[in-house]
Amino acid sequence: QVQQGESGGGLVQAGGSLRLSCAAAGRKRSSYGMGWFRLAPGKEREFVAGITWNSGSTYYGDSVKGRFTISRDTAEDTVILQMNNLKPEDTAVYYCGAATGHVATIRNWKTYVYWGQGTQVTVSS
Repeated sequence: QVQQGESGGGLVQAGGSLRLSCAAAGRKRSSYGMGWFRLAPGKEREFVAGITWNSGSTYYGDSVKGRFTISRDTAEDTVILQMNNLKPEDTAVYYCGAATGHVATIRNWKTYVYWGQGTQVTVSS
């Protein structure tokens, strides 16, 4: 059974931190990893971070490098996105999904399945 869903969003001031969690139970068998994307009004869906299940290799979008950290808990089937030094431009709905295909396409949202319902992150200036 696939369990999906993000949690941990909220309102924070610029410079603050948030920790997002993604329940991945049931999605591991159909994926090589998990990824986070975000969608802001008037913008295209943007790759935030991705991680592979086997090796734990991580990948980041240019706008979040050095500020966000993605990690996995294979025992709990959970993927965490730790977001530090948040900026107003990080405001968006954040989604996690199961990555399929090949790691070369980890930044392509079209290769993902089992999207969660999203969690709102709002950063005030």
